[in-house]
Amino acid sequence: MVAMVDSERLAMTFVELADTLVEDFDLIGFLYKLVDRCMELLDVSAVGLMLGDARGRLRVMASSSDEMGLLELFQLQNEQGPCLECYRTGRPVDCAELAAATDRWPLFAAEARRAGFGSVHALPMRLRNETVGALNLFHIEPGAMRESHARIGQAMVDVATIGLIQVEVGQRKAILISQLQAALDKRVVIEQAKGVLAAHRGITPAEAFVLLRAYTREHNLRLTDLAYALIQGEPAAAGLLRRPAEPAPPR
Repeated sequence: MVAMVDSERLAMTFVELADTLVEDFDLIGFLYKLVDRCMELLDVSAVGLMLGDARGRLRVMASSSDEMGLLELFQLQNEQGPCLECYRTGRPVDCAELAAATDRWPLFAAEARRAGFGSVHALPMRLRNETVGALNLFHIEPGAMRESHARIGQAMVDVATIGLIQVEVGQRKAILISQLQAALDKRVVIEQAKGVLAAHRGITPAEAFVLLRAYTREHNLRLTDLAYALIQGEPAAAGLLRRPAEPAPPR
């Protein structure tokens, strides 16, 4: 079971993931919030999240790090891996030993192990018979995922999925596809903003993304709004463009 302090955080998480009926709903921010909460509550080493597009093809939408995002892209490029299997079957996928998965996913298992992971578990994002995406949970150490964590993870994913498609049955797919396309467009803007900030600060894109997300939390901004402001040189992003003060030389 989760610790008592985490139980309060879990309750807050369910409220956050269900609160999607707002005028300025930000799908990208919502998906990253799900990833963050999985990292906090499920004792995992990395998280990746994919959603299906209008043609039913999986697209990487959020990840706990740029490196994790690249591993998720590797799955898609090679058409093998737990997220794809989970999305196609609509069922959870458990792999307690990536070292033993060379027959199941020969390319992906080897790449995941090179990235330092020993096990992986995937949870479907589904509502009744409709699967809209999948969530990958990676551990550095091999071994089965704790049953309590698997239940909590699936519950969070289920609430998030319901939050994404809280509309009439006949409209669900169209609304989700529309939101997904808008989110894909926003990801391009976020990637551009990472490049602008990385070049300005002389840091890596991964470090730039960490700064972007920290700045949104500190100033209560949406990630996509900040990305647009940074690219267009608007005042809302001015603080990001200030270089850190150099330490004073020793006397």
